[in-house]
Amino acid sequence: MSAERAAAAGSVVSGILASACCIGPLVFAVLGISGAAFAHKLEPLRPYLLVLTYGLLGGAFYLTYRPQATACEPGSFCEMPRTNRVGRAMLWVATVTVLLATTFPWYAEYLPF
Repeated sequence: MSAERAAAAGSVVSGILASACCIGPLVFAVLGISGAAFAHKLEPLRPYLLVLTYGLLGGAFYLTYRPQATACEPGSFCEMPRTNRVGRAMLWVATVTVLLATTFPWYAEYLPF
């Protein structure tokens, strides 16, 4: 597993954990499972998990977009392989997911549940 993938995966996991206190009960309520208040116990850890999440996202962006040591000519094999494009796209998907999970407490009151 490359460092870019590890940082992106760590960002998503810690983002989900950071908002588990808010999203968890909603998911359980939608699924019809009662007694999901145990997710509330993660609330005191939310600031630390958010710092970890954004730190990992920052590391993933640095590792993904850092300047390359070798110069590649346009159209050459080393310019931007397909896997690199997929990795960048997944990093942006992870970033949007983390932002939506982070801001969930602000827009949760407007949901029709």
